[in-house]
Amino acid sequence: MTNTEPRRRNRRGEGGKLREEIITAALALLDEGGDERAVTLRSVARKAGIAAPSIYPHFADQPSIMLAVVQQEMDALAATLREADDKADRDGRSRLFAVCNAYLDFAQVHPQRYRIMFGGMWTPSVEDTSITDADLDSLGVEAFTLLVGVLGACVEEGIAHASDDLFGDAVALWLGLHGLAHQRAVVRKMPGPADVGDRLIKALAHLK
Repeated sequence: MTNTEPRRRNRRGEGGKLREEIITAALALLDEGGDERAVTLRSVARKAGIAAPSIYPHFADQPSIMLAVVQQEMDALAATLREADDKADRDGRSRLFAVCNAYLDFAQVHPQRYRIMFGGMWTPSVEDTSITDADLDSLGVEAFTLLVGVLGACVEEGIAHASDDLFGDAVALWLGLHGLAHQRAVVRKMPGPADVGDRLIKALAHLK
């Protein structure tokens, strides 16, 4: 149900709180509507219980709201992977499977958000001057760096075939995970064996 109740005005100096509420409203619309077409300035304002002009001190336009949503969810993904890594046994294999399966689980729990995070449904155009190349280049870096680290640990422990291009191997692993995650997010019933995720991780990480 759409929130139409008037919102209590923030006190002076609480502009950051309103920005967070705008992002939360956009996320709620995504979860309800499934894609970025549900997120307009008017719908976000209605969901947050504010007037549409109140958005402009915080976001120039709809794409800048979407960027903030994607940045927040990328941070959430990185936090999820870090937590999985911290809880795993300290051997490389356990860390690798924990991180990769946490990635797959994140996409399965939040399919609408995942589709937005990784393009396809939201891609900034060249006209979106409020979004810089630096903004886009930074998306997902923390999560990817963690994946490189756990894959490197497997190589150092001798349980994965060494490569002269660890970065490239991590990219291949990430793309494989993304492909499986995307299929799970858009297909009602996945074909294949139940352990297809573990098979994918083992193959793309070149585990011995």
